[in-house]
Amino acid sequence: MNSKNWILLKELVKTDFKLRYQGSVIGYLWSILKPIMLFAVMYMVFIRFLRFGSDVPHFAVALLLGTTVWGFFSEATSMGMVSIVTRGDLMRKISFSKPIIVLSAVTNAFINLCINLIVVLIFAAFNGVTFSLQMLYLPLLLIELLILVVGIALLLATLFVRYRDLSPVWEVVLQAGMYATPIIYSVSFVSKDHPLAAKLMFMNPMAQIIQDMRYFLIDHANVTVWQLLNWQYAFIPYVIPIIVFVIGLVLFNKHSKKFAEII
Repeated sequence: MNSKNWILLKELVKTDFKLRYQGSVIGYLWSILKPIMLFAVMYMVFIRFLRFGSDVPHFAVALLLGTTVWGFFSEATSMGMVSIVTRGDLMRKISFSKPIIVLSAVTNAFINLCINLIVVLIFAAFNGVTFSLQMLYLPLLLIELLILVVGIALLLATLFVRYRDLSPVWEVVLQAGMYATPIIYSVSFVSKDHPLAAKLMFMNPMAQIIQDMRYFLIDHANVTVWQLLNWQYAFIPYVIPIIVFVIGLVLFNKHSKKFAEII
């Protein structure tokens, strides 16, 4: 990426971040309060009343972490999907690398994720979680998460230019995906009665990423893909993000020359 594209990316991220909460009373604090408020509702319903995760230590922290990571996935892919259409005027004025627009949307969401992860770490410390050097694996998992998200965002952005009905469809997919991912319940809750369903669940890279983060950060009682699946299948969710990224980038670059005309 040349210096011109880096400058454009920085300016787009800065502008979007400033405009996001413009006119709001508490401004940037909403980036922290939104996931905390959602976590509070889930905590009361699923942990206090339904007793989900009672077999996993510090499951409240695991719930907050899962909610935070899924919130980033939802925000980054949704904003990335509409980014090309909302920046159509910019593409008609100057020449630049088109993926920069999608990357700026993902970067904004990633900034929020980093802020929220600090909140998760503080909450984990107060909850009695013992941190170890295994926390150093988290950056690698964040890189995997970014590769997956950018790939999906590029694919969605390409399709959304032609098919605007994709937006409500993706909302439904995100809602279904959240319930199909072990966020509000533990993997052991599923594997106890439906072992095959638990194994299929881990084919989803988001399930693998969230459980790996919980395993390394919170407690080893959180089941991971390599504990539940044979080695022949355990690598699949780690490879999927790379495949999705390559497909998304290839399709995006193939159709990006016509974006300005269609928009």
